[in-house]
Amino acid sequence: MVTGTVRVVNRTGIHLRLASEIVKAASQFRSKVMLAKGELSVDAKSMLGVAMLGAEFDTELRLSIEGEDEGDAFETLTGLFESNFGREVI
Repeated sequence: MVTGTVRVVNRTGIHLRLASEIVKAASQFRSKVMLAKGELSVDAKSMLGVAMLGAEFDTELRLSIEGEDEGDAFETLTGLFESNFGREVI
């Protein structure tokens, strides 16, 4: 299992378009991918789950990945957050 934290750097938080990018990225991998905010932990391959997090700007999320391709999945998902989903950080 690989765990770490990611920070929401998008000023509008994780809205539906970004949630769909998270789900799309997580779904590329066979590993179980979980995102958590506080006590709420959701499947990162579920659009509804990711949206339920209500992750606003500067929120820190816990990322936990378990499975055969966990390293690649962790690198991809942390990179997605760090790059602000390919958008300019303002």
